[in-house]
Amino acid sequence: MRKLTYYIACTIDGFIGDPEGDASSMFKYSTGAYMEAMNAEYPDTVPTHVREIFGIDAENKHFDTLIQGMRSYQLALDIGVTSPYNHLREFVATRSLAESPHTNVELIADDLVGRVRALKAEDSPLGIYLCGGSTIAGELIEEIDELIIKTYPQVYGSGMPMFGAGFEPRDFELGAVRAFDNGVLVRTYTRQR
Repeated sequence: MRKLTYYIACTIDGFIGDPEGDASSMFKYSTGAYMEAMNAEYPDTVPTHVREIFGIDAENKHFDTLIQGMRSYQLALDIGVTSPYNHLREFVATRSLAESPHTNVELIADDLVGRVRALKAEDSPLGIYLCGGSTIAGELIEEIDELIIKTYPQVYGSGMPMFGAGFEPRDFELGAVRAFDNGVLVRTYTRQR
């Protein structure tokens, strides 16, 4: 069974964006040794058009499939990119698009959980990258096997939470922890089932 990994950046207080979802204030931390380490370890999570800019030509190490919500996908569409992760199989959970703007992007309008379960059951050595955001992570919370949380040294006070889900404690076991000089902390958690 393949893993579904929620690989996400957030503030110290657990927000992935401001109330509208904008996380641009965190971008200033995506530099130096931290960014070099993350790009080297997780090249598959770097959008294809950004990989080209930074000369990242690495094989996918962890993921061969990506799932994201419409809000995350819209960021790419706004700059004219219809397949932001063309080096992966792309799925977008949306009811607002009638047809996909790119042959590599499959739309999921209904039964997101069922589709993710089918993807997890596929025979592949690589996992599934849940790109975001809050709503889709909330819908898929029971399917998430691993969290990779990049905590940026900021506090928002309010905003878009990591999970748009109701209250219910779910246990994860802490794995690797890595701290960087710019204040970013990267933690990996595995779901306790």
